[in-house]
Amino acid sequence: MKWSEFFTSSVGRKFVMGLTGLFLITFLIIHVSINACIFADLPIFNENDNGSVFNRAAHFMGSTILIRIMEVGLFAGIILHIVQGYMLELKNRSARSVGYAVNLGERGSKWYSRSMGLLGTIILLFLVIHISHFWVKARITHALEPVTYNGVEMHNMFEEMKVVFSQPWVVILYVLGCISLAYHLAHGFQSAFRTVGVHNRKYNQLLTSIGYGFSIIVSLVFALMPVAMYLGWVK
Repeated sequence: MKWSEFFTSSVGRKFVMGLTGLFLITFLIIHVSINACIFADLPIFNENDNGSVFNRAAHFMGSTILIRIMEVGLFAGIILHIVQGYMLELKNRSARSVGYAVNLGERGSKWYSRSMGLLGTIILLFLVIHISHFWVKARITHALEPVTYNGVEMHNMFEEMKVVFSQPWVVILYVLGCISLAYHLAHGFQSAFRTVGVHNRKYNQLLTSIGYGFSIIVSLVFALMPVAMYLGWVK
């Protein structure tokens, strides 16, 4: 099979989905770590932080040339993951045009593993809104208020988060997006590893358990960010 044929085949598309999925999992680890810096403002740490730790971390990510180059790869990975995902979903739907004689329900597969297209669409809509709230203002329109730490001027992303998450509908939308992400990762995490060949009966249960833990922890921390801002836990 030629390389061009491989990447347009079902196996090739799944392989690309697995690789881009692993890349996006790595991005989520970095992104959630940066976001977690807002909690440095909690009274148990430093209630006078006022977003200093988060703003400096976000500035480092936005001003480092290597990170900016990786940002291009990130967008390419997201687009490729979405396109291949929809191609697989369409192919699977056409293959399932004639239903099974016996509906196995949850015995055959979890509902979220059968709903990756729907969950991915919700996450895509969430991403569009999220990017418009923060990335566009930081990278394109430069509409964020400046703040200075140790003589270095940077975007006051923390203050912008407080403004954005003062609206109940936005908080609800973000939480729904995080719930969709949790279910998407619950299947996608272990599926990505299995697709690229990390598949061993001895370690399958361990990998599945790590995937569930990852999906819950990452999505919970992401969801806590708008909730904490809206409820005034961080100020």
